[in-house]
Amino acid sequence: MKTRRLTELAMLTAVALIIFVIELQIPNPFPIPGVKLGLANIITVYAVYHYRPGEVMMVVFVRVFLGALFGGVMSTLIYSLAGSIFCLAGMIPLSRVIEEKYIWLSSILGAVLHNIGQITAAVLVTQTLGVFAYLPFLLVSGCLAGAFTGICAQLILKRFSGKAYH
Repeated sequence: MKTRRLTELAMLTAVALIIFVIELQIPNPFPIPGVKLGLANIITVYAVYHYRPGEVMMVVFVRVFLGALFGGVMSTLIYSLAGSIFCLAGMIPLSRVIEEKYIWLSSILGAVLHNIGQITAAVLVTQTLGVFAYLPFLLVSGCLAGAFTGICAQLILKRFSGKAYH
């Protein structure tokens, strides 16, 4: 990997981590555990469309690990990793089918898959199916958050490229 490419990936990781840490400081207005905007995923959505799958995975996994470390709750690592794996497993192939101008659709699917991954991890960790009761709430919030982060990513892409998507 060339130095320039590695530097770009490091910068993306740093920006995603900064966004993640800032979002940690914002009180959660929702009474449901696990519901948040996931603003760092703006960087993930962008990276899925502009970098190779292995590079995107590297950015996401480093951000998730350091985010758990900086957030002070290492147990969240399990849920974040599971969500990230499910998210990337859907978004990477989808990026080959959905054009970049519809990146927000890919982001919604990624958010929903992330929530499914988190719930799967929670069921495995707690050994109880009752956790599935959270899934409808997480899916709705995931669609809304995914749409928001996807639109943000689309606006950033538009700004970088100078193209107007209609």
